Amino acid sequence: METSTVRTTLHLETTGHLGGHSLEMPVTDLVIAGWTGSNAAAIETHILELEALGVRRPKKTPIFYRGAATLLTQRESIEVVGSTASGEVEPVIFSTERGLWLGIGSDHTDREVETVGITISKQMCAKPVSTKVWNFEEVASHWNELIVRSWMTKSGQRRLYQEGPLARMRHPFELLKLYGGEGYVPEPGLVMFCGTLAVHGNLEPAELFEMELEDPVLQRRLNHSYRVTELPIEG
Repeated sequence: METSTVRTTLHLETTGHLGGHSLEMPVTDLVIAGWTGSNAAAIETHILELEALGVRRPKKTPIFYRGAATLLTQRESIEVVGSTASGEVEPVIFSTERGLWLGIGSDHTDREVETVGITISKQMCAKPVSTKVWNFEEVASHWNELIVRSWMTKSGQRRLYQEGPLARMRHPFELLKLYGGEGYVPEPGLVMFCGTLAVHGNLEPAELFEMELEDPVLQRRLNHSYRVTELPIEG
């Protein structure tokens, strides 16, 4: 893989059995893995559902979309144009000089633009990510038992939006191999979104989007949330 120049810098707060510390991460590459489900039949069903809505079938599964690293944000709010964008919780891998770390993020995407082109839609919105992260070595062996959740608040009403175990997704080691090839070791600076789960109900925009990653084995949680401001479409 080509090494890119630094595009942005993230501030990570690491937690784990070896203690915590602050880590500044210069980011060179953002990769958004799509269609990462571990059940091929379920993936095909979802592809057919999206095709019915006008979203094109991916060239392959999983597929790796390259995004602008400058889209990454740890701010408590983002701005989007119009009312057709929505978030989705994802486990996120951060490759640093101190190894791999696991956090959470939201691949906030404009769903109307998604029907034109998924790659283009990935560039339309900021990508919120957590500040707090776990050492990936501490969770790699029980990845399948980790649980992700998200909640959306709309018109003041909060509801559970997504929930499920990461057993439904491919392991990050498998994703990294599929992305970079056999024996691939990510260079420091790579951020990879690892996929998401189906929503409860329909895809909807939210005023407030909350995310959680639970580790029931080590009994801990990561949380992150952000508010969304809609900007008007004037033409």
